Amino acid sequence: MAPELVGPFPPGKDPESYDRLRRRTLWRMPSGLYLLGTAAGGRRNLMTHNLVMQVATSPKLLAVAVRKDALTNKLLAEGRAFSLSFLRREDRALVRVFTKPADGSEEGKLSGVPVRTGSTGVPVLAQAVAWLECTLVHDLDVGDHTLFLGEVVDCSAPDEEAPVLRMEDTRLNYGG
Repeated sequence: MAPELVGPFPPGKDPESYDRLRRRTLWRMPSGLYLLGTAAGGRRNLMTHNLVMQVATSPKLLAVAVRKDALTNKLLAEGRAFSLSFLRREDRALVRVFTKPADGSEEGKLSGVPVRTGSTGVPVLAQAVAWLECTLVHDLDVGDHTLFLGEVVDCSAPDEEAPVLRMEDTRLNYGG
């Protein structure tokens, strides 16, 4: 099934070929690949995520865009906090584990992977090379996603020397 074409399209350009070019170009934008942690109502989740950026320095604010139909969107809106776990490049297989909602039936684990509970109550990957925790300060409807702005309230970088995983280190593409 071909992806739905989303405009606008420049005058005189074939919408289908332009859409393919635009997606390929957007996929080339360098971006990190993280595990986004959320929790609410007794449910916890980690989700593979790349739509992240720092948007202010004072206070330290991060923006994460999450599909409206994702479990993470619901948990973040209700729980009002999130974590970002940074992965080592060699841990790239973990991103596939968290492309679907995580199984939290095992204590101290999500989908069989060790996690800990952060200071805000959200899950943080135990083997993260670095992590940030944020409390939600604002959310904004942006098409098929919600843009959540969070203030950094806790962080750690247990291995500052480790190369971190980026989207371009995988065969995944999302966005565009």
